[in-house]
Amino acid sequence: MVNHYDLEPILACLENGGTILLPTDTIWGIACDATNADAVEKVHELKQQERNRPFVLLVSSIEMLKDYVQQVHPRIETLLLFHQRPLTIIYENAKNLPTNAYGDDGTVAIRITHDPFCQSLIESFGKPIVATSANISGDPLPNHFGEISSAVIIGVDYVVKYRTMDKDIRRAIRDCQAGQGLGNWYF
Repeated sequence: MVNHYDLEPILACLENGGTILLPTDTIWGIACDATNADAVEKVHELKQQERNRPFVLLVSSIEMLKDYVQQVHPRIETLLLFHQRPLTIIYENAKNLPTNAYGDDGTVAIRITHDPFCQSLIESFGKPIVATSANISGDPLPNHFGEISSAVIIGVDYVVKYRTMDKDIRRAIRDCQAGQGLGNWYF
């Protein structure tokens, strides 16, 4: 676990059902406790997103992943163990999650984060977080913190101060991953 992050206020916000704005291993995102239906609803309202569009959930490990899906196919488990880039996978039959955290068909999109900050946060929190792009539904995706709309910044309960000065989060991610680039999303 990385010890230099000030996680206490972020954890308190998540534990109290709040929403946060944070950098992830792909883009800046709006996040909340994925196991709290009211918190997930707050994210839907802030994003002005249709309820039938589920969010991506972030977990810190394969062990945590197994707590929220019925089965992880052994081939996928092997892939996840060796995959170093962000990789979101759709799983059937979510469990231990409120219904508004997964699709109408029972599927859930989950990624094991490789970002050290997100990993540390999720490990400390002990539960998955919702992570959706930091924009109002239909608006362009922000490339960095400075492109996030004031409506989103004001709409969350806590703004993480880590990496707010990065001008291109995707480039910074690639640099951090020694040129490995961004992973594929399967939807």
